[in-house]
Amino acid sequence: MQNKKVIILGSSRKNGNTTKIVDQISKEQHIDVVNLSDYNISYYDYESKNLGDDFLPLIRGIIEKYDTLIFATPIYWYNMSAIMKVFFDRISDLIRIEKETGRKLRGKKIGVISNSHDDETDESFYIPFQKSADYLGMEYLGHAHFNANILNQTTKIELTFI
Repeated sequence: MQNKKVIILGSSRKNGNTTKIVDQISKEQHIDVVNLSDYNISYYDYESKNLGDDFLPLIRGIIEKYDTLIFATPIYWYNMSAIMKVFFDRISDLIRIEKETGRKLRGKKIGVISNSHDDETDESFYIPFQKSADYLGMEYLGHAHFNANILNQTTKIELTFI
């Protein structure tokens, strides 16, 4: 692979601000997008009753095809979106029941795109992403935050970490 990148979009609105940001970055940087709302991904289950949903085939495909995973989420109540949290929780399947798949995350890179109605967000928002990267042996590249109130046609969307 030649550092192929993907944006994993986790938003409750298909045409919301996060999607607009991701669409622009994807077009300008030629980065593929996986919209989590297009998949049926159940919450983490210790009994693995959810093995028939879309998570395992999706994550296997992402791991095989991409070197850099960029997570894009709006900020809801000072946290990542619910759909993004479910996706992160399901990574536990890669530690417990799909260990070989999980080991393939080592050496990959991650970054984060966030947006809210503020100019910036507290650095603590990114801790789950940073700690997950550390735990999984991934390299955390950084993050970029955008204010949804000032996005318009002339807004320059730059990611310094890609």
